[in-house]
Amino acid sequence: MVSQPPSPLPSETIIFGKYRLTRLLGRGSFAKVYYAESLRDGSTVAVKIIDKVIMGAAMESLVIREIDAMRRLQHHPNILKIHEVMASKTKIYLVVEFAPGGELGTRIVKKGRIPEPLARRYFQQVVSALRFCHGNGVAHRDIKPQNLLLDKDGDVKVSDFGLSALPEQLNNGLLKTACGTPCFTAPEILHHRRYDGSKADAWSCGVLLYVMLTGYLPFNDSNMPMMFRRINSRSYVFPAYISGRARSVIHNLLHPDPLHRMSLEDLFGNPWFMTSLRPEPEKSIFGSDNNTGSKYAGLNAFDIISMSPGLDLRGLFETTSENMKEKRFVSNAKTEVVVEKIKEIGGRLGFKVELGKNGSIGMGKGKVVVVFEVFEIVAGMAMVAVRVEDGGLEFEERYWNDWKLGLQDVVCSLAQ
Repeated sequence: MVSQPPSPLPSETIIFGKYRLTRLLGRGSFAKVYYAESLRDGSTVAVKIIDKVIMGAAMESLVIREIDAMRRLQHHPNILKIHEVMASKTKIYLVVEFAPGGELGTRIVKKGRIPEPLARRYFQQVVSALRFCHGNGVAHRDIKPQNLLLDKDGDVKVSDFGLSALPEQLNNGLLKTACGTPCFTAPEILHHRRYDGSKADAWSCGVLLYVMLTGYLPFNDSNMPMMFRRINSRSYVFPAYISGRARSVIHNLLHPDPLHRMSLEDLFGNPWFMTSLRPEPEKSIFGSDNNTGSKYAGLNAFDIISMSPGLDLRGLFETTSENMKEKRFVSNAKTEVVVEKIKEIGGRLGFKVELGKNGSIGMGKGKVVVVFEVFEIVAGMAMVAVRVEDGGLEFEERYWNDWKLGLQDVVCSLAQ
């Protein structure tokens, strides 16, 4: 997604009474991206407008996947945030975070190689974001400078999740779809083998680091068979100005055999990578960052589309969707009261209770892991999503009836 505004619109356009589109930022084969301002609070965003007619049915799954992946990955500082999803009969509107620094790829093309300390900072942020993705079951599969944006502070925002793989695509823990940009794609994908998405992303990170430090690709040949041979034989050269420790990281990430390739987790024990590394948010039962000081989140259209079977993402294309594997209830009690009630019941049933981000509550007991997410719809009314992360059958058979009984005095309606 391009973030530098090259030209204004002929006239300002207001969509859904919410956003004023002012400048075209970029365009693709079936989408345009505009710089926009919120009419509610004056904040700046980017709006990606997807034309359903031009796109056609073949590309629907990519759009759905992009939205679903970004929905799952909202709370990492180096992943581009999606604020809202709206749709008309002919178009889909994705309202996302605006990154005024533009694409990292454009910066490399204009200024050449990046100094090693700054390249390491960018690299650390990308790895941190991907580690978060993998912890949430998502593999990006298209990491390259063109899909990395820079915000106003010069920090990386990973974007473009259209080729990402979600947990439900796994087969015995592996993926099989060949996708990505060939010069950044792991050899096991190019050879159409089943592969580990996290190891494939690690390979792409090795190519990315090389490109940032040199300004050019390690493997680049118009003859594809020749490029594949160079990849398989690790046929590339390090310029003298790259430090020995950086070379070692690249060399270990670019191992053609994924079983012997350095993983992104391994980087957190590497001295070069750990230099000046910013502390990551504390990990918790939620599998993401833990922030016990956060206020409860309000629901916007995107949250509702994400959570409700009646407004499933596939409904944007008027197709049939499966019910989401979670339970929901609405309460007219204050969010603080609902949270305390959930904690009380969890403790009584013997669950380890942990308060997390945006009013979320993690529960763990044996093999069962469940997360309650509390959203304030309006003052005095809350929606609670109950998501079972592990041990779903045991939770359903042994605990759910006890939860329903305990929650009955704060629930005003209960969904499946």
